[in-house]
Amino acid sequence: MTDQELRSLVALLDDDDPEVLSHIESKILELGTPVIPFLENEWSVMKDIYHQQKVENIIHQIQYNELYNLFVKWYKDEAHDLLQGVYLIAKYRFPELQKQSIVNAIEKLRLDVWLEMNYDLSAYEKVRIINYIIYKVHGFKGNVENYHDPKNSFINDVLESKKGNPILLAIIYILVAQKLNIPIYGVNLPQHFVLAYLEEFGKSDSKMKYNEIDKLLNRNEKVLFYINAFNQGAIFSKLNLEQFLTQIHIEPKQDFLKPCTNLEIVKRVLRNLASAYEKLGKLQKHKEVQKLLYALGEPPINSFHDVNESEE
Repeated sequence: MTDQELRSLVALLDDDDPEVLSHIESKILELGTPVIPFLENEWSVMKDIYHQQKVENIIHQIQYNELYNLFVKWYKDEAHDLLQGVYLIAKYRFPELQKQSIVNAIEKLRLDVWLEMNYDLSAYEKVRIINYIIYKVHGFKGNVENYHDPKNSFINDVLESKKGNPILLAIIYILVAQKLNIPIYGVNLPQHFVLAYLEEFGKSDSKMKYNEIDKLLNRNEKVLFYINAFNQGAIFSKLNLEQFLTQIHIEPKQDFLKPCTNLEIVKRVLRNLASAYEKLGKLQKHKEVQKLLYALGEPPINSFHDVNESEE
């Protein structure tokens, strides 16, 4: 389609006939991401705000459709790379975000930890070094002031502001640790998200596959201790964790205490994001994030909001 033909289609977006408008929007959407630069250029010269909003909505829908397909692709790839998963979540809010910027930020943290690390150290000593770099040197902390802010679900925002909720701080912790072959994994605890340090078994796989955790535990690799990424990397025991669950009136089932998969982590971040938008009354965004959960195998239900899944 020529630029002139495209320009004619865009001009018809101010038509008052709903059927005409729907047809034009469908035609433009079919063109996909290659048409976005043209639409952005047309938007910049428009004088009618209403017309601009229609173009903005189409650009967003094109970007969202592409993102949905990327989530489907990520879900079908059994490796379920954690960094890629949280990068895709961030692209919902920042469509132009480059993955390399996140990679660079994680690499900076990894390098700073590596410079202090001695692999003859005990597990506790290694965690103390990671904590020192992440929380003291780089200043990461829990975002207690704006706990339910949607920004807490976007890794680029958390890396920039140095503030986040338990699960995003834990994800950064995981990404740094596993790049150093330190076996730290997420624990999908009700109403919170913590980390587990597994018994040393050799090299940790930073690209954890869907069933890897089950395989590790079946080989008798046990959890040495747990880590609270939201509380400056505080270390605690299984007994502490069971007591916490009892205090919040939840039966401390053994499944709650085991490390979880990257797929479960990404789903939980999306649930938090959907809940945050719901609290703000941004129902369209809430619905769009729910649909991304559907791309990851969640059933298409009316609401994914769950108190147990949104309190981190």
